Amino acid sequence: MFSKQTYIERRNTLRASMKSGLLLFVGNDESGMNYADNTYRFRQDSTFLYYFGVNTPGLYAVMDIDGGRDYIFGDDLTIDHIVWMGVQPTIADRAAMVGVENTGTLAQLAHMLSKTSGRKVHYLPPYRPEHEVKLMRLLGVHPDNAQQQASIEFITAVAEQRNVKSAEEVAEIERAVNTTVLMHQAAMRYARPGMTEAQVAAKVHEVALAAGGDLSFPIIATINGQTLHNHYHGNTIQEGQLFLLDAGAETPMGYAGDMSSTFPVSATFTNRQREIYAVALAAHQAAIAALKPGVHFRDVHMLAARTIFDGLKALGFTRGNTDDAIANGAHALFFPCGLGHLMGLDVHDMENLGEQWVGYCGVPKSKQFGLKSLRLGRELKPGFVLTIEPGIYFIPELIDMWQQQGINKEYLNFDRIDSYRDFGGVRNEEDILITDTGHRILGNPLAKTIDEVEQERSFLL
Repeated sequence: MFSKQTYIERRNTLRASMKSGLLLFVGNDESGMNYADNTYRFRQDSTFLYYFGVNTPGLYAVMDIDGGRDYIFGDDLTIDHIVWMGVQPTIADRAAMVGVENTGTLAQLAHMLSKTSGRKVHYLPPYRPEHEVKLMRLLGVHPDNAQQQASIEFITAVAEQRNVKSAEEVAEIERAVNTTVLMHQAAMRYARPGMTEAQVAAKVHEVALAAGGDLSFPIIATINGQTLHNHYHGNTIQEGQLFLLDAGAETPMGYAGDMSSTFPVSATFTNRQREIYAVALAAHQAAIAALKPGVHFRDVHMLAARTIFDGLKALGFTRGNTDDAIANGAHALFFPCGLGHLMGLDVHDMENLGEQWVGYCGVPKSKQFGLKSLRLGRELKPGFVLTIEPGIYFIPELIDMWQQQGINKEYLNFDRIDSYRDFGGVRNEEDILITDTGHRILGNPLAKTIDEVEQERSFLL
């Protein structure tokens, strides 16, 4: 938890951005895996954490914009809870730690919201079924309408504030990134032919837990890197394959790291692995070099796309005028996702608030295949923290569909592409802070050049 003053100042900033009404913050509850007492790891709602800092289930908060008062609501533990959980701070104790003087029970919250005297109650989009039920009980909002009735004014105010990270937030993110680097180093130094993907994933998870936190998202640890979000860990890894790891640590305060690395299961890359990896790395380095305040992130994405297209052209996979090919989305056969995303308390920061508002300032997203998956499409500002993660993927099903339908055939050499249908995918990913004058890569360095990666794998020689 940060200092009391940090949370007071955050709430004051938010209050100044809102005209009137009540701001309702719906905290998270425990969630049972297969029965009520066997729960998933509890994780508080990130916006609740940002403004109120209390990582405890069963809470709500209210900011009264007109009256200038803040409240935390929840029911204190009974003796039955204490028998199983031990003595816990009261709601009032927890509220005092973040500078909130007013507390109440859940019944008192319901009473407050039933007596609003016509003032608007603002709430953020629900992302759990429990949130929809709570909004129905407290505000009478039907679950089918809960998303549409969320307050755009509230969403925008929160997004613009949380997007710019303070120095203490950057330090906390960097703690997460440094643990994330150790997770990836552990995989590079541990993975051997004959192991399962699950064994490597377990080693990665061990590092996150040992650091006192946990994972910021489910581990992607796979020899099938062409599947972008592949959480299956049942394959045995073999000589000659590539291993793609996408994993991040979350600190005890909830801040995220997010990095990807790709390394050979063998001690060294094969020639064709080396060629494709080098093109993806060139796109990665070009994108990072372009980052600075005032640059539009969509332009950086397109720079990475052009670098990939031209690099693959030199290898015989693509052809034709690069600008025309990029405008038609031909690169998306190999790079069907976005270049990166904002991050902070969420690994995809504030994705629950809507990418149109967080990453696009209200501007509608593109509907073009590939470009529609770009999560960030706005000018960069100092204090933004984001990922850079271009990749090259050979997806057999996508290759077949484009070839059969003749999509972008004038820009693609399908005979050459088809001979790589079993290649998989490669990706590097780093976390970057936009500074006043440029950018800074966060955390300790992780092996990413071919020589650096092979050095990590040299124990197999």
